[in-house]
Amino acid sequence: MTLNVSAIIRLLSPELILLITAFVVIGVDLARRRQDDGRTAATVAVVGLLLAAFASVLLYLSQPGEIVLFTMAIDVYGLFFKTAAFIGIALVIIGSVNFMAGRSKYLGEFYALLVFAALAISVAVSATNLILVYIGIEFLSITSYILAGFLRGDKRSEEAAIKYFLYGASAGAILLFGLSILYGVTGTTDMATIGDLLLRSQSAHWLGLVALMMVLAGIGYKASLVPFHQWAPDTYDGAPTPVSAFLSTASKAAGFAVLGRVFLTAFPQFQPDWTQILGAIAVLTMSLGNLTALKQKSVKRMLAYSSIGQAGYILLGLAAVNASPDFGGINGLMIYLFGYIFTNVGAFLLLLAIEKKSGGSTDMEQFDGLATRSPAIALLMAFFLISLAGVPPTAGFLGKFYVFAAVINQQMLVLGALAALNTIIAAFYYLNVIRHMYFSESTVEGGVTASKGLMTVLTINAVMILAIGVFAQFFMVWVNNSVTMLVANGF
Repeated sequence: MTLNVSAIIRLLSPELILLITAFVVIGVDLARRRQDDGRTAATVAVVGLLLAAFASVLLYLSQPGEIVLFTMAIDVYGLFFKTAAFIGIALVIIGSVNFMAGRSKYLGEFYALLVFAALAISVAVSATNLILVYIGIEFLSITSYILAGFLRGDKRSEEAAIKYFLYGASAGAILLFGLSILYGVTGTTDMATIGDLLLRSQSAHWLGLVALMMVLAGIGYKASLVPFHQWAPDTYDGAPTPVSAFLSTASKAAGFAVLGRVFLTAFPQFQPDWTQILGAIAVLTMSLGNLTALKQKSVKRMLAYSSIGQAGYILLGLAAVNASPDFGGINGLMIYLFGYIFTNVGAFLLLLAIEKKSGGSTDMEQFDGLATRSPAIALLMAFFLISLAGVPPTAGFLGKFYVFAAVINQQMLVLGALAALNTIIAAFYYLNVIRHMYFSESTVEGGVTASKGLMTVLTINAVMILAIGVFAQFFMVWVNNSVTMLVANGF
């Protein structure tokens, strides 16, 4: 169906709002540089992100299923991830204002880059064309490289950016090679057409499988899946903490969203193959992330490895994808990522208060006796950690319930048992931080304070984590209806 200009503008309204916002942020910063520590630019960025999220919700409620300009699907799947990513990035910006003030002369560029990253995510999760998939992923990667190394003169930040860039450039080349194989085999860049042609052509099976593995490597690094994860621990640990929060949540959600769309649209013929491959990768990702996190003495580095382990749980949803209306895997992937964004953004941003008190350290000793020194901060951190551990009634529990149910529904009992074992392992290092906060004597004097903006963000995250867990039925119906609409409109 041919769309008129007004319909195209309406369907692309989130992307257009973000594009305009990014340039307005730069303009505002030029006009008010060094006058308010970038607060005006940050405010404009947050308002633009929330407007884009609102536009996405309006489109979501209209239940669209349109392909715009032959390259972007405006459907409930893409809109779900867009809304979650926009909100997550807005929270990161609010929480980072005081942290970034005085650390750089280029605060407008910092907030503009986060808005551009949101635009890249928006394009990537809706892309139905191989060229646009690559452009979206690379656009997101380039902005992420800059953000990871944004603090000039900070050796750890520079190291984080270099490692991310070198690994990302290699992964991008592999992704492009895999996409070029698909184009060479089918003669088209449209993913749905590629899926149909591969389904009919048995002779292209092995080339298609090679392309699938290259695409998995190229996109899997963005989701920090093992063995494409090597950049993640050092990058998350060395990057500015607000950037770590962004990379471990919104950026990761984009990787999973793109991976799901590409696999289900372009590689449906290979589903028996890639479900087994993804199941094996999920186990490796969970195991490596959780076992390595056990040994960490820095809470920030522990959260870096924890986010790798969490990626393994999220991948279970795609590995166990099936036609069940309740536990079909995709709904588990969606609800897990939605709750995970609030949980991990909260956990990483809370470290800003710890770093401010300690001069940059997030070693476990900094958490000793925190419940006595700063009870509100300790309570919030404990809440984020039990959500990551999957304890009810939190968002983390609901996400794990959904993906585990999908695994059991597919009779993947060994995979389910290994995932449950990893959950127990993860509980040790999450609860260890809580032990330090509530049962260890402090060697650090004085309490930990958080700015009003940071405390507001932490509170919002905690409320959302609790709301998702307590009002689970509402969110379950919401996600299930989204998947139903998705199937009805065609993936």
